[in-house]
Amino acid sequence: MTDQAVDTHTASVRAEGTEGDPVRGRHEFVGRQRELKELRADIERTGLDTLAGKKPPRARVLLIAGRPGSGRTALAEELAGQIKDRYPDGVLRAGLTEPDGTRVPTERTARELLGALDFPTPPGAAEDDLAASLRTALSVRRVLLILDGAADAEQVEPLLPDSPECLVVATSEGPLTGIADVRPCTLGGLDTKSALELLSCSTGSVRITVDPRAAESLAELCAHQPAALVLAGGWLAARPKASVAELGKALRNVPEDETGTKDPLARVFRFVYESLPSPAARILRLLSLAPAGLADAHTASALAGCSVSAARTTLEDFVGLGLLRPADAVREQYEVPGALHPLLKALTEVQDRPAEVQLARARMLERTVRLLQSCRAVTEPDGSPARKKLAGLPRALRFPNPAAAAQWLSLRQPALLASARLAVADGELDTLARRLMAALTRALVAHRGTEAAAPELYGIHGLVLDVAERRDLPREKAAALLNLADLDARTGRTQEALARYRAALDTARAAADPYASGRAMESIGGAYQELGDWYRAADWFGRALTQRLARGERAEAARLYGRLGTAHTYAGQYGEALRNWRSAAAGHRKLADVPAYARALSEMARVQEYAGRPEESLRTCQEAVEWARKAEDVRLQAALQVRLADTLDRLGDSAAAGLHRAAAERMLGEELHGAQ
Repeated sequence: MTDQAVDTHTASVRAEGTEGDPVRGRHEFVGRQRELKELRADIERTGLDTLAGKKPPRARVLLIAGRPGSGRTALAEELAGQIKDRYPDGVLRAGLTEPDGTRVPTERTARELLGALDFPTPPGAAEDDLAASLRTALSVRRVLLILDGAADAEQVEPLLPDSPECLVVATSEGPLTGIADVRPCTLGGLDTKSALELLSCSTGSVRITVDPRAAESLAELCAHQPAALVLAGGWLAARPKASVAELGKALRNVPEDETGTKDPLARVFRFVYESLPSPAARILRLLSLAPAGLADAHTASALAGCSVSAARTTLEDFVGLGLLRPADAVREQYEVPGALHPLLKALTEVQDRPAEVQLARARMLERTVRLLQSCRAVTEPDGSPARKKLAGLPRALRFPNPAAAAQWLSLRQPALLASARLAVADGELDTLARRLMAALTRALVAHRGTEAAAPELYGIHGLVLDVAERRDLPREKAAALLNLADLDARTGRTQEALARYRAALDTARAAADPYASGRAMESIGGAYQELGDWYRAADWFGRALTQRLARGERAEAARLYGRLGTAHTYAGQYGEALRNWRSAAAGHRKLADVPAYARALSEMARVQEYAGRPEESLRTCQEAVEWARKAEDVRLQAALQVRLADTLDRLGDSAAAGLHRAAAERMLGEELHGAQ
C-alpha cells in the first residue's frame, strides 16, 4: 500500500518522546473542558451517605457515558492523567467488553487486576472469591480504577473497592442503573473549535485555516465525533494535495444505504476503506478476527497469507490512517479501535466467503502454534532435537534467545489466551485448537514454571476438557480432569479435586488407559490422605500398587509401597506400615536407587520408634545414615543424626545424643557455607 504511505504529524500527550518526534496513532487530547470540569467537581461533591451523616462505604464512581467513537475512553484517560497524583498507589485499567461486544467475565477481570497488584490468585478460584480478594487488596490502597466499556451495573458492582479513598471511573454506552450516587457525564460531539483542532493534528493547520468553512462542514459531516474526525484526518494526511473541501464533497456522495446506517462514523469509515488498495482492504477486514482485537505483523501475515514484512508495512500505514492504534507499551503490536470492530466484522461477513474466513483463522492458529513451539524450543539446551528443529524454521519464526522469547510470550499472553478461547468456541478447528493449547501450555511452563503459570494453565485445561467432551476424546478428557484436579488439590480445594480424580478414573477405565487409571487411583488416595481418611487412602494406594505390580513397573511400585507405609503409619497400623516400608526399601535397593533406599530406611526407623521398639529403630537409623552418606545426601544425613540423637535420649545415652546433634549442626552449617 505504498500509495497510502504518509508521514503524519500527530502530537501525543501520553507517549514519551522528544518534541517534533511524535508517535504515530496517538492524537493529542482536545476539547471536553466542560466535561472535565464537571467530572472533577463530581469528585469533590458531597455524597449521599455523607449528607446522611454516614461514612461512605466504598469508592466514588464516576460514569462517562457515550457511544463507541465518542471519545469516552480518551476522556477517562485524560481525567486520570490530571488527577493521578491524588492516588499514590497508581492507576489500574480493565476492559469489561471484548472487541466483538462480548462481556468479559468478572472472574477474568478480577484476576487481571489482582495480577497487576501482584496479589496471589489461586487457580480455579470462584468469581465471588476473586472479587472479594480484589476488594480486600484495594481496601488498603488508594488507587484510581478505570473500568472501560461496562455493559451494565452487574459488571461493575463486584469490582468496586470498599474504600472511599479509591476512585472508579467507568465508561459505558448507557447508565449504570443500580449503583447508588452515580451521575453520568454524557458525551455528544466535540465543539467546533476542538473538532477542527483534532483534524489539524493529522492534516496540519494550513489546510484547515485556508478553508475554515469547508473544515467546519467536514466536522459537521463527522457529527463532531472524535473517531470519525481521526479517520477523516488520516485520509487527508495520506494525501497532502487533497483539500478539505474535496473530502467533504466525496463524503456527501457516499450513499447512506451503502453504510447500512446513518452513523457518520460508519460513513467516513466506508469511504476510507474503499480508498484502500484491494490487498490492504482485505487485511483490514480480516483484522476483525484478531484475538482480543490485538494484532501484530505475524497475525496480519497469517490472516491474509502475505509476507511478514508486507503485513508490518500495511499495519503501520493503518496507524497513520487512524484505522489502528499502537497497543500501549507493546512494540509492533496494534489494537483495533472498539468503534471500528463491528464495522470490520460486518464487511467480512458480506465480502468474504465463510470458507475463506475459516482458512484465515486456520492460518493464524497454525502460525501461532509454530511461534509457541519456537518460544519453547529456544529454552532447550544447544544440540537438543528441539534446537535442531528450531534452526530449520524461517528467521521470522525464530527467537534470538530465551529472554526475547519470554518477553514475546509475556506481551502476547492476552492475545494468546484469547486465541485459545476463540479457537475452542469456533468448534470447527478443534484439531488446531488442541495443538495451540498444548503448545501454549509447554511454552508457559518452560518460561514461567508450573506454579507461576497455574492460573493460566487452569483455564487452558478447562478448554481442553471442553474440546475433549465435544469430540468424545476420553484419553484427553481424563488427562484434562487429572490436570485440573492437581491444581485444585494444590490450592486446598480437596473435595473438588477428589470429584475430578474420580471422574478421571471412570473416563480412563472406559478408554482402557492404564497410565491415567493408575495416576487417578493414586491421586484419589492422596486426596483422602489430605482429608485425614487414612483407611481409604491406604485402600486406593493399594489398588494403584496392584496395577503397577501387574504391569511390572518396579520403580512406581516401590514408591507406592512408601505411600502405603505412610498412610498405615498415620492410621496407627505400625505392623502394616513396617511391612510396606520394608517392601519399598527392597524395591529401591534392587533398582540401585541409593537415596531412595536411605529414605525408606529412615522411615522404617521412624515407624519402629512409634511402635515402641527403640533398639531396632537405632540400628535401622544407623544403617540409614551409612546409606545416606553413600548417596551424598547431606540434609538426609543431618535429619538422621537428629533422629539418632532423639532415640539415644530415650535410651538414656545423652552424651552420644549430643555428639549426633553436633554432627547434624556441622553438616548443615557446611552445606549452607558451600551454597553461599
